[in-house]
Amino acid sequence: MKTDTIAAIATGLSSGGISIIRISGDHAFPAIDRIYQSKNKKKKLSKEKSHTINYGFIVDDEDIIDEVMVTIMRAPSTYTREDVIEINCHGGIVVTRKVLELVLGQGIRLAEPGEFTKRAFLNGRIDLSQAEAVCDIINAKNDIALRNSIKQLKGRELEIIKTIRNNILRDIAFIEAALDDPEHISIEGFSEELYEHLNKYSQSINKLIQGSKSGKLIKEGIKTVILGKPNVGKSSLLNILVREDRAIVTDIAGTTRDTLEETIRLNDITLNIIDTAGIRSTEDEVEKIGVDKAMRIAKEADLIIYVMDSSTPLDDNDEIILSLIKDKMAILLLNKSDLYPKISVNDIKDKSNHPIISTSFVEHKGLEELEQLIKEMFFKGDITFNEDVYITNDRHIEAFTNSLEALNMVKESINNNMPEDFYSIDLMNAYEELGKILGENVGEDLINMIFAEFCMGK
Repeated sequence: MKTDTIAAIATGLSSGGISIIRISGDHAFPAIDRIYQSKNKKKKLSKEKSHTINYGFIVDDEDIIDEVMVTIMRAPSTYTREDVIEINCHGGIVVTRKVLELVLGQGIRLAEPGEFTKRAFLNGRIDLSQAEAVCDIINAKNDIALRNSIKQLKGRELEIIKTIRNNILRDIAFIEAALDDPEHISIEGFSEELYEHLNKYSQSINKLIQGSKSGKLIKEGIKTVILGKPNVGKSSLLNILVREDRAIVTDIAGTTRDTLEETIRLNDITLNIIDTAGIRSTEDEVEKIGVDKAMRIAKEADLIIYVMDSSTPLDDNDEIILSLIKDKMAILLLNKSDLYPKISVNDIKDKSNHPIISTSFVEHKGLEELEQLIKEMFFKGDITFNEDVYITNDRHIEAFTNSLEALNMVKESINNNMPEDFYSIDLMNAYEELGKILGENVGEDLINMIFAEFCMGK
C-alpha cells in the first residue's frame, strides 16, 4: 500500500460557492502549516484540536491566495484512518486550482481516482462492499437507488454475509472437531441438522440473488424502447416524459429516422428511453435502416412501450410488431383516444395478452396509469425497501451464486451419504466466496479496477 500523502479536489471543478481540497496522510499537518496563516498569524493547525474548523488564509510566501475555512481531523478517527485536512476555499476554478497546486508543492502527490476510499478499505475502516456502495451513492440515478446504496454503506449487506459466514464456520468447526476427537464428540445425526442449516443459508442467499434483477433496474434504470408505426405519437410520448421538445413532431409519417435516447425519472423509477423509427414496410433506404435498427433494439429491451393509433385500423405492420413483442415485457398504449376510435381495447385483447392503457398524449391522459403499471410489472407495485437490501453489483451476484452452488454441493454429498470431511471442503468454498464480497482473498488488480471507477477526490 502507498503511504505517501495525497490530495485532490473533492468537489466538482466548476464555478460555485465553495470548493474543497482534501489531503490525507502523515504529511498533511506539516504541509498545511507551511501554507496556512491564521488571522493573528500565530496559530499552527498542527497544534489545534482534532475535528475543528479554523478560519484563516492560504498563502504563498507573503501572498494571500484565498480566504478559507480549514477542517482538521486526526487519525484514526477519519474517513481514511489517516490525518485528514479539508480546505474549504471559494469555488472559482482558478483559485481552486491555485490552492491545489500550492498543496501539491509541499511534497504531496495528486490522488488517484477513488484513492481516499481505497485507503479507507485498506486501513480497515470499511469493507469492499461498503466501498463499492460509496461509488453507487455518487452515481445514484434516483432516490430508491440512493437509499439502497446507503443501506449497503451502513453495512446491511455486511450483516447478512457475516451472519451466514459465522454459522458456516461454526458448522465446519464442529465437523473438524468431531473428526479429530470422535470419542468425545459424536457426529451422528449431524447430517440432518446440517441440511436444515444449509436450507436457511441458501434461502437468505437466494433472496439476495432473486432481488438482484430489481436491484440492477433500480441502479441502472429500465431500458425502455418505444415502438409503433409512423405518426402514432411515439415522439410526442418521449417529449411529454422528458418535459421538453426533444424529438421532432410533425404530421408527416417517418419523421424519426434514427433512435433518440433519454434518461428520465418517473418519481422513483429511472427509465432509459429509446424512441425509434416508425415500423412499416418502406422502399426508402434510410428509413428502412431505421426500422431494422428499431427491431434490433427492441430485442434487447427490458420494457417495450408499444404506441398504437386508435383512430386508424390495425394493419400488417401492427401484426409484425405484435409478433415481435409477443414474448417481451411490454405495455400497449392505445393512443389518440380523444379522436373517433377505429379500434378498441377489446380488439387488441384478441391479439395480445399484454396490458393495455387507453391514452391521449394531447390531453396527457393515461400517463399516471402507465407509471403505476411499470411499478407493478418490475417492482410488484412497491419499491420501498424496509430492511431489505437489493444487490446491484455484478461481482457480488457472482460470488453469491458461487457460494450457493457450493452449499448445494454439500447437500448433494449428504444425499449421497458421502464422508463428513467432504462437507467441510464445500462449506469452506462457500465461506470464501462470501468473503470475496467483503474484500478477503481478492487480488490487487481487482481492487485497483474497482477504485478506478470512482471520481477524483473520493
